[in-house]
Amino acid sequence: DKDIYALTPEELKDVPSVPGSLADALTALEKDHAFLLKGDVFTEDVVETWLEYKRTREVDPLRLRPHPFEFSLYYDA
Repeated sequence: DKDIYALTPEELKDVPSVPGSLADALTALEKDHAFLLKGDVFTEDVVETWLEYKRTREVDPLRLRPHPFEFSLYYDA
């Protein structure tokens, strides 16, 4: 166990971080989902279909709309 706040920048390079958005999380899952295939929990087709669904139904539509913060920042009087 180490205090991550006391690590040097060189040591911090080896510390994994969590994705910063749903899109990043889906990309990370796409790259590393072998653990879901073990024991026939999910098939490759199910994982690929779910990833595509999340991207087309949640990530892509959100990119086409302004974020509420953007709206208040630029359009709020």
